Amino acid sequence: MSPAQPLTLITGASSGIGAALAREFAQRGHALVLTARREGELRALADAIAAEGRPRPQVIPSDLGTPAGVAGFAEALAARGLEPVFLVNNAGFGLLGDAASLDRARQLAMIDLNMRALTDLSLRVLEGVKRGRGGILNVASIGGFMPGPNMAVYHATKAYVLSFSEALHAELAPHGVRVCALCPGPVKTEFFQQAGDPDMHLPSLLLRSPDRVAREGYEGLMAGRRVVVPGTPNRAVTVAARLLPRGLMLAIASRFWK
Repeated sequence: MSPAQPLTLITGASSGIGAALAREFAQRGHALVLTARREGELRALADAIAAEGRPRPQVIPSDLGTPAGVAGFAEALAARGLEPVFLVNNAGFGLLGDAASLDRARQLAMIDLNMRALTDLSLRVLEGVKRGRGGILNVASIGGFMPGPNMAVYHATKAYVLSFSEALHAELAPHGVRVCALCPGPVKTEFFQQAGDPDMHLPSLLLRSPDRVAREGYEGLMAGRRVVVPGTPNRAVTVAARLLPRGLMLAIASRFWK
């Protein structure tokens, strides 16, 4: 790997925004390490990137939803002598429904993946990122700007990701490290099928493609931006979340998810 090809680790890269981010980073000259649970999809993506004349990404399947899974993945990276200069924390999922009625174990698993694994990986690679003066891109959501009745735990996890990313941005800027929270609105991916509502009708005004989200996330990270919200309507939502009374935002969010 040449100095012009910084090594970038992307989690949750098997589909959706993660796969789009993999393609975006590859097109911008990054060597890649891809991880997710679905090995077949990862290898197909690696083949597609290589077919475009880019370096073939290294594929390390893993389940980051447990501490043992993260530790095992870190050991696999070390065994291959891989030290990422950039980290993209994209792995995560959501669940639609009242918190009281949703499966408790699944909600706790969401916390483990969306928050704990993201934090664990960020801290594990931080020294290498600082040495390479690279960066961390954490995929959050516009949901992180407001509470979300009917998707309570998901919104709460993304609020954590947003807060954690902004704090790291301030801490690491003196070291030349970029940290950015990518906060998309609705994106047409497998997310809603996995969340429990495959027929979710998304407002076209807020909807963005995975490729656009990935492009804006990459450009924002490299420009040193703290937060990126793709699309003017979605940015307006985040402004409204800060300005409108909290009770009104709760009512709006509840109506949206119902």
